[in-house]
Amino acid sequence: MSIDERSIFDDETATWQAYARHVAPGKVAAYESLGLKVTLGRREGVRIWDAFSERSWINCHGNGGVFNLGHRHPGVLAAVREALESVDVGNHHLVSPYRAELSRRLAATTGGKLPGVVFGVGGGEAMDLAIKVCRAVTGRRGVVSAKGGYHGPTGLAIAAGDASFRDPFGPNLPGFTPVPFDDLAALDVALDDGVAAVVLEPIPATLGMPICDRGYLPAVARLCSERGVKLIVDEMQTGLGRSGRIWCYQHAGIRPDAVVTGKGLSGGVYPITATLLTRELHGFFAANPFVRVSTFGGAEPGCAAALAVLDAIEAPGFLDWVRELSDRIAERLEGLPFELRRKGLMMGLKFQQPDAGIDAARRLFQRGVFAVYAADDTSVLQFLPPLTISDEELDEVLDAICREWG
Repeated sequence: MSIDERSIFDDETATWQAYARHVAPGKVAAYESLGLKVTLGRREGVRIWDAFSERSWINCHGNGGVFNLGHRHPGVLAAVREALESVDVGNHHLVSPYRAELSRRLAATTGGKLPGVVFGVGGGEAMDLAIKVCRAVTGRRGVVSAKGGYHGPTGLAIAAGDASFRDPFGPNLPGFTPVPFDDLAALDVALDDGVAAVVLEPIPATLGMPICDRGYLPAVARLCSERGVKLIVDEMQTGLGRSGRIWCYQHAGIRPDAVVTGKGLSGGVYPITATLLTRELHGFFAANPFVRVSTFGGAEPGCAAALAVLDAIEAPGFLDWVRELSDRIAERLEGLPFELRRKGLMMGLKFQQPDAGIDAARRLFQRGVFAVYAADDTSVLQFLPPLTISDEELDEVLDAICREWG
């Protein structure tokens, strides 16, 4: 019987063969060779289940923060269901109460310092927008970013990312300069009078979650201010409570010119991203109201999901819980043979051996914990427990780690 004659939903082999043939043959081969074979089925709370074996894992990958609140969060599901009773994606050109309320709430998370909000669908789109508007307002073209970073797969976003994500598609766009992360001297040299923006993740995930020197981000912000350069902070993974603050940049006490967010903003239910802007940058769209269109950006069911996400992370005690869990994890893992990099629940386990993060992902997978290694530093296991994980569930994860390395 051929693949096409089988029911994909009832046949694991047919599913994997069809996925390899039509979607991602390289990924299928990699997962099989690494022993990370799972077909995503049922999911609820912190867990995912295999569609065919009913094995389950606690999800400590979270799709880079998409599932900060776990899977199928009841409040997010209820908000989207209610919205779908009366709205569809909406029309980008028309005024929308959903977009108005979400933009008001997002601006408030910055203390009103970033009052402008532009919605999108994917992270690359949101980053492209941030870079474009910085270029438009400054009249400059240069962009400086950190080596090993990742900001999305689209034109300007991929140009600002690490070469490993870009070079297979051809030479980079002109005007993009990479410098080492947490190297102020290198940044100082790169910031000439042709630079429009600096693009940084407060904690670069694909680089292995390095925690920068305490004075680095304030010094970056100061250099940018002195030289008329705009600072874009990529909070796709670090934002929305992951670090123990709503925004990770808030730990450094800085004011960026733009913040890019998404992933967790969706609640894992409906794609939505947002670029938060200063009044100066957002003013560009007052003068050019129809220069940028995103057909599905700020889709109204997505706004409903995002509002429910904000309700959850702004609830009294929620961020205190995230910080408490972070301290508890650090205490439990002290003395194990790896470095724990952490800011809230933005974490990485840094091993001494190259590729040890890959082996760690495989070993934890066998113990019912799903996590992945950092693409640009495979000695690091990315470790992103759901912000909603319970004491008992966290104990299960920590027990698995301690059994392997304790």
